[in-house]
Amino acid sequence: MARHKLPTDAPVVVVGLGRFGKSLALELVEEGVEVLGIDQDIKVVQSLAGRLTHVVEADTTNAEAMRQLSVHEFDRAVIGIGTNLESSILSASVLLELGVPHIWAKAVTASHSRILTRLGVHHVVRPEHDMGKRVAHLVRGRMLDYMEFDDGYAIVKTRPPRSMCGLSLGESTVRTQYGVTVVGVKRAGRGFTHATAETVVEDGDLIIVSGTADDVEHFSTLR
Repeated sequence: MARHKLPTDAPVVVVGLGRFGKSLALELVEEGVEVLGIDQDIKVVQSLAGRLTHVVEADTTNAEAMRQLSVHEFDRAVIGIGTNLESSILSASVLLELGVPHIWAKAVTASHSRILTRLGVHHVVRPEHDMGKRVAHLVRGRMLDYMEFDDGYAIVKTRPPRSMCGLSLGESTVRTQYGVTVVGVKRAGRGFTHATAETVVEDGDLIIVSGTADDVEHFSTLR
């Protein structure tokens, strides 16, 4: 598990194998990525034996124990610990001390996220919070899928409003009217195609729209 592999193929160490860490580790293995899973609970470790590439019981807050597991040789690590704030922070400190270049960590609160960020963790995620926001957007509008980025930019899958059906995207002036860009169109029975100014949108199509979160949410409410 050396660092000479390409980033997309590089092995990953997952620290903390609760629901989030376990799900992520198993998904990575399913995609062909080597995973070293580490947890302090022997029952959790035993339940994943044979399902992960390697899985061991160890104190993830102990730098020497992690060094003995060659964690410092990994390019990517994920801290799946959420509810035990002290363990999460100490594990992050250990990974940073060992020089792991790309660290993702789960945070359960905004303050937890701030602490991890200030420590120097490269990528902090809040799965429950982010999923809650995503579902709220889907419930409120006609969006069929929604993804928002940190800078307030969002991409949604939705149905086109009647006012733009039968027109090419250039004729509909969606961008100037609503501040959004239609980047893809899917007709029933076909796959998504890249949208151009000449693309004609029909009733029943699915469209992929990008723009600010406010703009795409407003656009998805149009009838």
